[in-house]
Amino acid sequence: MKPTDTKAPDYFHKVVDCQWACPAHTPVPEYIRQIASGHFAEAYMINWRSNVFPGILGRVCDRPCEPACRRGRVDEAPVAICRLKRVAADFKEDISDRLPVAPTQKNGKRIACVGAGPASLTVARDLALLGYEVSVFDDGARAGGMMRSQIPKFRLPDSVIDEECGHIARLDVAIHQNHRIASLGSLLTEGWDAVFVGTGAPRGRDAELPGRKEAAAHIHIGIEWLANVAFGHVEHIGKRVIVLGGGNTAMDCCRSARRLGGEDVRVVVRSGFDEMKASPWEKEDALHEGIPIHNYLMHTAFLHDNGRLTGVRFEQVRAEYDERGRRKLVPTGEPDIVMECDDVLVAIGQENAFPWIERDLGLDFDEWGLPVLDPVTLQSTLPRVFFGGDAAFGPKNIITAVAQGHEAAISIDRFCRARPLDRRPPPTVELASQKMGIHEWSYDNQISEEARKKVPLKALEDTLADIRVEVELGFDVRLACAEAERCLNCDVQTVFTPKLCIECDACVDICPVECINFTADADEPDLRERLKVPARNTDQALYVADGLKTHRIMVKDENVCLHCGMCAERCPTGAWDMQKFLLNTALAGAEAPRT
Repeated sequence: MKPTDTKAPDYFHKVVDCQWACPAHTPVPEYIRQIASGHFAEAYMINWRSNVFPGILGRVCDRPCEPACRRGRVDEAPVAICRLKRVAADFKEDISDRLPVAPTQKNGKRIACVGAGPASLTVARDLALLGYEVSVFDDGARAGGMMRSQIPKFRLPDSVIDEECGHIARLDVAIHQNHRIASLGSLLTEGWDAVFVGTGAPRGRDAELPGRKEAAAHIHIGIEWLANVAFGHVEHIGKRVIVLGGGNTAMDCCRSARRLGGEDVRVVVRSGFDEMKASPWEKEDALHEGIPIHNYLMHTAFLHDNGRLTGVRFEQVRAEYDERGRRKLVPTGEPDIVMECDDVLVAIGQENAFPWIERDLGLDFDEWGLPVLDPVTLQSTLPRVFFGGDAAFGPKNIITAVAQGHEAAISIDRFCRARPLDRRPPPTVELASQKMGIHEWSYDNQISEEARKKVPLKALEDTLADIRVEVELGFDVRLACAEAERCLNCDVQTVFTPKLCIECDACVDICPVECINFTADADEPDLRERLKVPARNTDQALYVADGLKTHRIMVKDENVCLHCGMCAERCPTGAWDMQKFLLNTALAGAEAPRT
């Protein structure tokens, strides 16, 4: 095999599975170490640079980092990365002196952001720090977009949104609330150098079934209903409620209905429980609050009595899969099921809606009504218009919107400076030895063997009585430190120097997972199979080094390495070293390398 180029930025980055999986590539192990040391403000600022909304995401992130966490491969559960992020936000001291200040001397370029959600606010933050005059236009009364309108207050209090949106407003960003943009064409005549569209996916899909029009007064579109609840327009619901859908919006709907008077609240899904789009913890929370989830039922009709909703009829289905693994739901032939109800909340998906964008501007849309974009630069076919968040590629999540906001800001900055958009600035990478002596390290490599800590919750009788009472209490400092100690320090890399190796096999003998091998060279498929423990996860690389005196090669399976440092502690010659890898993604203003 070709020896590994450990200087390539993506090599060690991919080994840090949590950071690699995060769309914004937040340096997770670095901020967890800061928390373990009690440096909460430092941990918060590490997050603020990457994901912009640490307190918000510490509560409601979809957590793509956690399924990737290496701890989950050796234990029953990954590190509670998301909830540790909240710890940094909850226990930080005043950080006002740590936040950057926008330059007073502007660069003469004016940027308009449509929508005040996470993508637009990320663009605004990144560009304001470079001297751009950024104006954000939003039809809501307060900034936050879907974070404020679609996430219930018992999960995300307004105070947290106000604080983190306020950090951006104080960067001399002009946020115009209650200001609906009715025409992109008109906006473009106002002399903006670039326009960013971050309006989300504001339209919920309806269920056009028999009885829908007749019983319309008690059938509500989920995201619209959640917004009405958030802004105090809806305070009650019927005692018997059916929620149609299996995503996170459906979970928010059923839990909100439970707090607004719903005594018999049910979620009905056409798929199986494990195939639901809702995050596992969202389903757990609904079940914890006594909300049953009925699977493999397809809604076929709304039942009514002279316009008064009385129930929903469901057909029982099962899943069948073809040779390609594609699922098809087919009727079981069993009798239909009728569930009585007073209200129905429809949460079966969201769609983009751009009625305010004229179709004769040169901005192309695809067959699904999404803008045609460059997937990297997020530039539309109208060169000075960029998209991000749910408005770009359809509904996803907050952290993806933030990541796309960063990329769009880079593109807008390069566009305004007449630089090629496809030449993206590289990340900054640091690799530093952690040696403090021959066998001592500047980090704690004693990993806790305890199970994942559970986040304390308030009593059900308190949280179900008031929709604005936050359910999760968050970790206290003791629990936070105990959970932080479960992190395996995946960013502290094992780095091998072949010329120092005497091939004594001490590292091979002591490795607890037997991932180090000294063997004859071969092609990768053959090599993976004949290691001491076959390396069959091809998503993770083999670390290969040559230059040994016996002409063998060193092969380490990065997939199962625990970064425990025992190889480096045992090595008599220092051929193994533990080096901390720190990668920070580039933000707007960084220059792409010259050829």
